[in-house]
Amino acid sequence: MQTPASPRPRVLSGMRPTGALHLGHYHGAIKNWVRLQDSHEGFYFVADWHALTTQRPAPGELNRAVYDMVTDWLAAGLDPERSTLFIQSRMPEHAELFTLLAMCTPSSWLARMPSYKDQVAADPELATYGFLGYPLLQAADILLYKPAGVPVGEDQAAHVEVTREVARRFNRLYAPDAPVFVEPQALLTETARVPGLDGQKMSKSAGNAIAMRDAPEVTAEKLRTMPTDPQRVRRSDAGEPTRCPVWPLHQIYTDDATRAACAEGCRTATQGCLDCKQPLIEAVQREQAPWRERAAALDPQQVRWIVEVGTERARAVARKTLREVRELMGLVA
Repeated sequence: MQTPASPRPRVLSGMRPTGALHLGHYHGAIKNWVRLQDSHEGFYFVADWHALTTQRPAPGELNRAVYDMVTDWLAAGLDPERSTLFIQSRMPEHAELFTLLAMCTPSSWLARMPSYKDQVAADPELATYGFLGYPLLQAADILLYKPAGVPVGEDQAAHVEVTREVARRFNRLYAPDAPVFVEPQALLTETARVPGLDGQKMSKSAGNAIAMRDAPEVTAEKLRTMPTDPQRVRRSDAGEPTRCPVWPLHQIYTDDATRAACAEGCRTATQGCLDCKQPLIEAVQREQAPWRERAAALDPQQVRWIVEVGTERARAVARKTLREVRELMGLVA
């Protein structure tokens, strides 16, 4: 007699809608999401409520950013048959669980978050209840789906730990004998930081990004004009790859033999910086080509339908969790 297959472990993650995505988004998050499709049941959501904690977008701007981002998810290889894609604000269950968790979460847990303190110090306008409470909303986002893991970058690992604390406290207060929430693990991405065109972390707001769907000539121009080793002033000067802002991109995109040849050419001044950049340009362009092709094949209405189906699929899971929570807290069914 054949043993039924065990259900795949579930993972969940989300991303603020910033519109079209860049290479930092892909290597810092989406690449991991695509890889996990083969072994996990994935739930991935557009965190548009989270966007409102630090932004005040013009009417229509946020909506455009949502669908531009989902298009890039699909172009990168997320398969809506294997992964559930949905929008946070279309799910009132997230807001309800956030409210219920707020009844038992100490406010000091939120106020101690370094990101809150640092950003409010830089911009006092951010001192809102929404921004203070967004780690708890993030906990609600996660706990609704009872995932075993949360794929995140290192900068978000602290928020997963808050989620674990929230789950632990709720279970202790309301379900000590049969915990309702699992404590998810942070699944860190392989590439913690992708450098931008200025050597700093790639960011759209910093203007140093290469978009996932940039045209080949745009990618080439951006990389050709990227600064290199500041101590290599002339072509005949010997350089040092570890001082060069381009080198970390080589470590992501080119193979060992290419890197060895570039490093040797740089240190002996037998290769110019543009010569070193050319294999990197070609490697990035090769990665971008299927993204542009997949995105071009997507109809906007198809993207919206994928999100509609995913939102309904997510709602079925979220409602089941909420029923359990409401019953444990003594709320009327």
